[in-house]
Amino acid sequence: MANTPQAGTRERVVRAASLLMQRQGYEGTGIKQVAQEAKATLGSVYHFFPGGKQELGVAAVQHADQEFAELLAASLSAEADPAKAVAACARELARLLRDSGWVDGCPISATALETTGRAPAIEQAVAQAFQHWRDLVAGTLREAGFPEGDARDLATTVISTLEGAELTAQVAKSETPLTVAGEHLARLIDSYKGRDFVAGADHIVEGSGIKTV
Repeated sequence: MANTPQAGTRERVVRAASLLMQRQGYEGTGIKQVAQEAKATLGSVYHFFPGGKQELGVAAVQHADQEFAELLAASLSAEADPAKAVAACARELARLLRDSGWVDGCPISATALETTGRAPAIEQAVAQAFQHWRDLVAGTLREAGFPEGDARDLATTVISTLEGAELTAQVAKSETPLTVAGEHLARLIDSYKGRDFVAGADHIVEGSGIKTV
């Protein structure tokens, strides 16, 4: 099915919608523009997405989710040390943003802000994307020996910080916000390595005291 003309057309439409939404948001992206960018007819767009723009928007967010997840996974797996891996990921995001001429920031942030409370299906797809990315980071930390609670908390901090840093870097047209954020996230992750974790326990032994998680 992946090699059929229909599958190719659908993929072009979704990719075009995802890129346009990344650059100009959901509200600023029209079905006609998507069709033009995808070199498809309006009829074919509605054939694949009979639910219209919102259905297409969901598919575009899911596509962006997967693309960013692949980038994130590749960056995280490039270094055995999760702290170094997160710093490297931030540098890679900075490079990609610079190479795009500062136009291709977070693939879903503009859409997320525009559709919150207005388009439930897209809002859900956005929430799932952020959760997917957090899960990837948390998984990397768990594999490195971090307890579940710390892995989840650090993953939330990593994704939230990178999101804000990417937006700041895009506005400033500078890699610095991302590279600095990556360095400080690495320090944060490193600071957790000094703890003595009790395997299978619900508490952490730190020095002479016991801290409940």
